[in-house]
Amino acid sequence: MTQPSLLTLLTERETAAGLAVERLRAQIASLDEQLTAAETEVAELAITRKTLLSLGGPLDAVAPADPTIASPAYQQILAVFHAGTAPMRAKDICKALGAGTTAKDTENLRAKLKRLVARQILTEPDAGLFTLAPPTTSA
Repeated sequence: MTQPSLLTLLTERETAAGLAVERLRAQIASLDEQLTAAETEVAELAITRKTLLSLGGPLDAVAPADPTIASPAYQQILAVFHAGTAPMRAKDICKALGAGTTAKDTENLRAKLKRLVARQILTEPDAGLFTLAPPTTSA
């Protein structure tokens, strides 16, 4: 009686393992498709950049020269300021970005806001209140 029950258990485990293998193969196929699409996009963007640079004209007069400010995180923060009209606190910006509002989250964002103030992109008219800096005029 022990042998049939062991064979039954073995068959069940083999079936479960086979199903897991098929599920993982499907996930690999999906990830492979996503990877191919992302690699294609990177290559196309590189070709576009190369083409634009070869034309010799200015690429984007408003693109920030500072790579930190050009990062997506800072661009999202600036988008919140461009959409708003009143000065905002770090917690309000966290909420607008859909980020967490714990002390750690707001302090992390506050550090970014202070960097933007140091670069004269934002101003801090009152302690903890941030707003876009007025545009500077070139002489």
